[in-house]
Amino acid sequence: MISAVSLSEADILDELIRPDDSSLSLHVAEELLAIGFSSTAKETIRELLQKNNSGTITDAEKETLQNYTRIGQFLDLLQAKARLSLMQGGSSL
Repeated sequence: MISAVSLSEADILDELIRPDDSSLSLHVAEELLAIGFSSTAKETIRELLQKNNSGTITDAEKETLQNYTRIGQFLDLLQAKARLSLMQGGSSL
């Protein structure tokens, strides 16, 4: 059934990943927590945020910043699930 409510990408990812479900194995949870942006990517994000805040960001840069934001949200959800799995002992799968 299709809902009349508009869902954001974050809402859809939340439904897909279910970060409140602690079913990951300990190994998978630990591996997911090891994923992160490189120092170069972090510096790029900082620069793009500064440009965005000062109003000097180009359309291409804004699109790049939005892409980093979406991927960051995805990673946040995966890592929330990983942390919960570690706190609750993980699954035996």
